[in-house]
Amino acid sequence: MFPQVVFGGDYNPEQWGPEVWQEDARLMEEAGVNLVSLGIFAWSRLEPAPGVYDFTWLIGIMDLLHAHGVQVNLATPTASPPPWMVRRHPDILPVTADGVTLWHGSRRHYCPHSSSYRTGAQNLVTRMAEKFGDHPALALWHVDNEYACHVTECFCDASIAAFRSWLSQRYGSLDELNKAWGTDFWSQHYGDWEEIQGPGRMPAQGNPMQSLDWRRFFSDSWLECFEEQKKILREHAPDIPLTTNFMRFHKPLDYWEWAKSEDVVSFDSYPDTSEPQWMVEAGMGYDLMRSLKNGQPWLLMEQAPTQVNWRQRNTTKRPGVMRLGSYQALARGANGIMFFQWRASQAGSEKFHSAIIPHVGTDSRVWREAKALGMELKRFEGLLSSRVQADVAILFDWENWWALESGDKPVNDLNLLQRTIDIYAELFRRNITVDFAHPAGDLSRYRLVIMPHLYLVSNRAVQNIEDYVARGGNLVMTFFSGLVDETEHVQLGGYPAQFRKLLGLWVEEFVPYGSRDANSIQTDTGDRFACNYWSDIIRLEGAEVVAHYLEDFYADYPAVTRHSFGKGSSYYLGTSLEQAGLSWLLRRVIEETGVQDRQNLPAGVEMTLRSDGTHTWTFILNYSDERLQVKVPLDGINLVTGAVVKGFVSLGSKDVAIVQT
Repeated sequence: MFPQVVFGGDYNPEQWGPEVWQEDARLMEEAGVNLVSLGIFAWSRLEPAPGVYDFTWLIGIMDLLHAHGVQVNLATPTASPPPWMVRRHPDILPVTADGVTLWHGSRRHYCPHSSSYRTGAQNLVTRMAEKFGDHPALALWHVDNEYACHVTECFCDASIAAFRSWLSQRYGSLDELNKAWGTDFWSQHYGDWEEIQGPGRMPAQGNPMQSLDWRRFFSDSWLECFEEQKKILREHAPDIPLTTNFMRFHKPLDYWEWAKSEDVVSFDSYPDTSEPQWMVEAGMGYDLMRSLKNGQPWLLMEQAPTQVNWRQRNTTKRPGVMRLGSYQALARGANGIMFFQWRASQAGSEKFHSAIIPHVGTDSRVWREAKALGMELKRFEGLLSSRVQADVAILFDWENWWALESGDKPVNDLNLLQRTIDIYAELFRRNITVDFAHPAGDLSRYRLVIMPHLYLVSNRAVQNIEDYVARGGNLVMTFFSGLVDETEHVQLGGYPAQFRKLLGLWVEEFVPYGSRDANSIQTDTGDRFACNYWSDIIRLEGAEVVAHYLEDFYADYPAVTRHSFGKGSSYYLGTSLEQAGLSWLLRRVIEETGVQDRQNLPAGVEMTLRSDGTHTWTFILNYSDERLQVKVPLDGINLVTGAVVKGFVSLGSKDVAIVQT
């Protein structure tokens, strides 16, 4: 998509005058900037009054950038409707579950079902596509901005009407809806579509399927807004790719579905680098972005050059950390490194959010580090066609996430994302590269698939997972998985009913722990580990015991099992293990499956490989405070320094090497 590694950031020239524009263009060229995001929040400048469009200034900016070798990621500025629209069409404003209207004065103050908003957005996007679709600086369309950030849902009359229409299309009849929703419980049977409301405030627990379908509906609704704009842009500029920026594991939107509609995945990443394990959560987000389009390169659209402004304490990225984090994204499949933003704002709520050019100007550490990074990235265009390969996948599904955490379970504090992080962190420490995969997606290339708490699972996904193991794959499934179908109906016949044959067991009873409860397990090799939170009482149907409980009324019952199925195997973890126990289990499975483990690297070192089939690029990142000697799997040239690498590479604190072989 781009001939070189992308480097740049959000540019907001509407906040500045022409004299600053000229300086910006000169400094961008000096720093190696080749792409900027433009116009993201410029609706009120582009359409200052209803139907009155002013593109003159934006044309001038794009001409200026093009003259300085900078391409444009042009945004449709529909994330922040102008004040005149709110005044004329107050129906665009979103309404909370409590009936409170959210007013203008911030951003994302619109309901996706407002016809006034959508008509206004389509009109503006059409004019922009007509005006800029053939501009030589245009390289990428950036549709809206951070969908479902701040406002995830709306309970206005238009949204409720749209929900009913969505349900009618999904189920076809009220009989089918009543069956799916289980409305014979608590006398909820519906006799007319107009009786259905959104899951607002209720005196007790709501219908779990109503809540789940509401989540599905709003993910689809925001996507419908994106698709409307995409259609217009495609008509006027069919050769220009499109994106919209994602936000890591953003719960309101099913990114598996969204990624299908994008040409390139882009991502806004803001880890708190004062946290000791910031690189783990950052890496997990990067691996997700790479996985969403089956390994296709992606863009780091936003990151902070140093501190953000929206945490309680906004710590500074210390010298070298911004560069190190940027290379981590590159190592995990990004082909572009961008920032929010180019020049720090003088006014507004983000005026203390860091920028490539801070308030003090270019005589600053931040500018010098960013400029040096821009110059370095010019050396790596050769790796643009390469891909990251992973032998391990973690299954993650948004619909399961919504259903699992909707309440009314044996435990209601089972945090899927945190428990996924716990598993991911163990693999990260071993320098094992991980993909994320949809349960119904292609799993054939993975030696090992890990399935954390897949409570809701479709028939299609069940068959897919079973086929994967039968053909020689290896699976680790955790407790409270495979319990309900897509309508949140429990599958009867012993938990998890649909996976009994695959696992060679069934679960008779759940034992959630009280706050003071604890237990421990003993493995078949005599090791002992603490367990907590939960225990399954497991009945065997062919599986072998890998570990058993030591205490309580279920002492000696299986806690961890293994079962051969077809040409593959499945492990089942029926409890929550302490970190040492989880490490033991993953180590055992990794050794059994032949997954390459680089645990012998020094602590604080991350190693990731990209390959195009001919060349391999080994990224080695040193997060520690020490200079380290790191053994490399392949000799070659360190592209960062130009030095020949044989056997070992020496890395200073917060330094990086890219060894091309």
